[in-house]
Amino acid sequence: MSDSREFVRLTGPFRRELLAHCYRMLGSVEDAEDLVQETYLRAWRAYAGFDGRSSLRTWLHKIATNACLSALEHRSRRPLPSGLGGPGRDPQALPAPARPEVEWLQPMPDALLAGSPADPAAVVVSRGSLRLALVAALQHLPARQRAVLILRDVLAWRASEVADLLGTTTAAVKSMLQRARAQLGQVAPVEDLIAEPAEADLRALLDQYVAAFENADVAALVRLLREDVELEMPPTPDWFAGRSAVAGFLAAHALGQPGAIRMVTTAANGQPALAAYLRDGDGVHRAHAIQVLTATAAGITRIVVFLDPGLFASFGLPQVHPGSAHGAPASA
Repeated sequence: MSDSREFVRLTGPFRRELLAHCYRMLGSVEDAEDLVQETYLRAWRAYAGFDGRSSLRTWLHKIATNACLSALEHRSRRPLPSGLGGPGRDPQALPAPARPEVEWLQPMPDALLAGSPADPAAVVVSRGSLRLALVAALQHLPARQRAVLILRDVLAWRASEVADLLGTTTAAVKSMLQRARAQLGQVAPVEDLIAEPAEADLRALLDQYVAAFENADVAALVRLLREDVELEMPPTPDWFAGRSAVAGFLAAHALGQPGAIRMVTTAANGQPALAAYLRDGDGVHRAHAIQVLTATAAGITRIVVFLDPGLFASFGLPQVHPGSAHGAPASA
């Protein structure tokens, strides 16, 4: 029993960063949580043999990385629609049918990784290393290249440590890292490298965005979008590029009437996010989609709309908007 208590006390503080690590590898919150559980199970079974030659953090990350690599042998990558083909040409056309057979990338709620500001794990769950576009780009890499890049560039492991983990040479690790960086540079969007606006400006931008959606105000929404804005909506494969196309699609298929949508602010992947509730025939606003935004000083440059009400639970959000809790129509 004492060994059990010691194990929990010593390994527990690393749970959040292990979750972040597994999420970067897998692109799925659900899968990452499962793999963290498996990591702790493997670690407990092997704990008696832990000799301290590496730090406990490094030892746990080794176990987690191996668990992820084993899982990825039997799973395909998790894409966003922009990773499967070019943008749509007709925003007025009916949206393409959803593709439930595709295992799509999932957003990571910031709340799952929240910790004390003094937490030494803050570096490895930092906002930059969890940006949605970066995690999506990582999914394009072969599993071992993905692991090498994360271990070297996010966790700052030495090449020799990575080689030991993967059972290869330092030269091979350096070669894999070079190839991974080159491929990542080809698929990672340039706009994701642009800094977000100051906190006050971002808050104002989000308030205007929410108001535009809730009031179905297309003109107000257009003013918030950058010219090169992109819109993606998994599980439908459609996506659109450019302010005109994005605004056209939202006006034709998303905004509806004033009051049809209610928004709740949240955060995902170190980015501003919104939970959208859609009014049904009974006047109740029910969980509809999680929107993750990329914002710059020049406006919103990317909107990823995850059309999956099942995600609301991981964000700690109810299935019915608080203003519709008793079935009464919510005011706009």
